[in-house]
Amino acid sequence: MVVQHNLTAMNSNRMLGVTTSAQAKSTEKLSSGYKINRAADDAAGLSISEKMRKQTRGLTQASANAQDGISAVQTAEGALTEVHDMLQRMNELAVKAANGTNSEDDRNYIQDEIDQLVTEIDRVAETTKFNETYLLKGDANKTKITDTVYNNYDISLVEAEMAAGGKIDVTTTANAGEIKLSFTSGIVAGDKWNGKTVTSGSTAKEGQITLTDARTEEVAAMNEVLNKYYEEMGIKTKANFTANTSATPAAVDATQTLGSKDFVYANSQSLNLHVGADSTSNNKINMKIDFMGAKSLHIDGLQVAGKTSAPATRAIDTITEAIQKVSTQRSALGAIQNRLEHTINNLDNVVENTTSAESAIRDTDMATEMVKYSNNNILAQAGQSMLAQANQTNQCVLALIG
Repeated sequence: MVVQHNLTAMNSNRMLGVTTSAQAKSTEKLSSGYKINRAADDAAGLSISEKMRKQTRGLTQASANAQDGISAVQTAEGALTEVHDMLQRMNELAVKAANGTNSEDDRNYIQDEIDQLVTEIDRVAETTKFNETYLLKGDANKTKITDTVYNNYDISLVEAEMAAGGKIDVTTTANAGEIKLSFTSGIVAGDKWNGKTVTSGSTAKEGQITLTDARTEEVAAMNEVLNKYYEEMGIKTKANFTANTSATPAAVDATQTLGSKDFVYANSQSLNLHVGADSTSNNKINMKIDFMGAKSLHIDGLQVAGKTSAPATRAIDTITEAIQKVSTQRSALGAIQNRLEHTINNLDNVVENTTSAESAIRDTDMATEMVKYSNNNILAQAGQSMLAQANQTNQCVLALIG
């Protein structure tokens, strides 16, 4: 027997320390609900868990973003529903005014109501907004386009078919910011425009329209053509181009420079809804809403008044086109809303499954951990008892000495 080193007590004390440490870890896991409370618990598991946590929290916010998008769509669609109702009423009034039994005074009274409806349609377009973002008045920031760069907006100037059989060829020079129109024959005010979109990547500060073999009267006619097209597209400006030289036989070349005084505004509101946890472009859904004012619908200054029914008859066609344009926009909004609803369903499903996977890595299995805790608790009590017994062994030495 020895008294300098009580190895039994030392061993009991060491094992009691191990058990107490394990018991403390079990207590921490049971009280926090997490089996990974620090990187030392599971370094790889913590890294994987944090990646999943980033994804789930990002996707949860993306789902909220999509829901906000639906709310914006519903706001715009609700306003357009009212615009539709007003257009239907205007069509009813135009049909009434087109009847030959009406007098000029009758048509004037009908005109009064139509004027009020047109004004209200403009007011709806100018005031409808969601979270301080105007939805139906086009580009809320009135982005100026002073060159051939279109800043992600659809601005269309195109090939024009001439009544006389000629055409205007529209081209863009590389990085020069120029649009050149070559006249092969005279143009007539009112000629129709159709065709391609000019999509130059130039960053030039000024663009040019070069008119070759053009006289002043031809430029004036082009102004009328452009103004018709601008009104069609809802672009908020008027063309006011003039030749640099007078209309003489020698005036074969004329150039108009687009500077700070000559610009157009984009005619649609574009909202990008971020519906993913990452920054990639495929996590964005673009929602485009065209300008829905009276000018864009071609009902600004709509006339049914007059001695004959001719203005009212023309108004019926104009209103029909306006109704179709609003229907097209509402259809697009409905499609976006349906897409967003599916997006939300998918996001919520991904969040649920990812959360389940993250839970398996990080959360405490309470039943399993409680078994460990109970086991360690018994071992701790046994260890304390054995340590007390080991400390009593030295008492035997006193008996031998005595």
